[in-house]
Amino acid sequence: MKYIDSQSYSPYFNLALEEHILKNKNVKEDIVFLWKNTPTIVVGNNQNTIEEINMPFVNEKEIKVVRRLSGGGAVYQDLGNLNFTFLKRLEKPSNLEIKKFALPVVEALNKLGVSAELTGRNDITVKGKKISGNAQRLFRNKLLHHGTLLFDTDLEVMAKVLQVGLDKIQSKGIKSIRSRVTNIKPYLAQQGTIEEFRESILRELFQGEKINQYFLSEEDLRQINKLVNDKYNTWEWNFGYSPPYSIKNTRRFPGGKVELFLDVEKGILKNCQIFGDFLSLCDISEIEKKLKNKRYESETIERTLSKFDLKYYFGDITLPEIMTVFFG
Repeated sequence: MKYIDSQSYSPYFNLALEEHILKNKNVKEDIVFLWKNTPTIVVGNNQNTIEEINMPFVNEKEIKVVRRLSGGGAVYQDLGNLNFTFLKRLEKPSNLEIKKFALPVVEALNKLGVSAELTGRNDITVKGKKISGNAQRLFRNKLLHHGTLLFDTDLEVMAKVLQVGLDKIQSKGIKSIRSRVTNIKPYLAQQGTIEEFRESILRELFQGEKINQYFLSEEDLRQINKLVNDKYNTWEWNFGYSPPYSIKNTRRFPGGKVELFLDVEKGILKNCQIFGDFLSLCDISEIEKKLKNKRYESETIERTLSKFDLKYYFGDITLPEIMTVFFG
């Protein structure tokens, strides 16, 4: 087995690195990759991004949002979370049980004094609380298995970023299942930093054998950065890739009620209808027409609305209030 050490905290780079190794490298030995991200929400491949995140909070805290290759639910990651990736060549892609690949991590945790166990379809838990979720992606005869390890993650922020503010979203995307979570650090026999934890996990995974490191070449880095620019750091992949969905949201303000109906395809507003008892002097359809075929993202919506003198359309309802109807 070989080890890849990513010095990057960019979720775009780290997920691009996973895809590059999975799809472009001729893997002869198993590979393990341990990595961390700056505050990020990582959504599953088949999820509707807007359905999984608290957009106003994400924007306020400048939390990154990125889509991964594998399925499963959305997760929050910060520098207190350690991610692990296994890449394995399969002679016959048959036995793909998640438990088979998550077991080495469970065994490593137990050796460090954490009474971890595999539960459910893809979780690692301690005393009934989730400390890790796992997911997989198969490409030809290679399997990518990755997961999270909540070492000392800010659980309060996690609860807020994964709390959707919109009243009602109808989507065909795969929805996340929320679980009770906890951090690993309090359960360790000897507490330390996340870097010490990382080294301990790595030693246990190699079971005392020499840790052979794979060093990324200049060509590796070129291809990874191309994936970052062309895919992982793009709105089209992270938001536009979402399945079609509809939104119905209602808010009441001192200036009246606003009711919103939206149809979104590939992240683009295909239909926008605005109703309510606000005191408008001009036809609201003028705003609806301008919003049609715009990206469903806060910056674009706010820029479009700000071009209107909104008091003629919404009376005393302000732009910040209207934005909460669009994004919670």
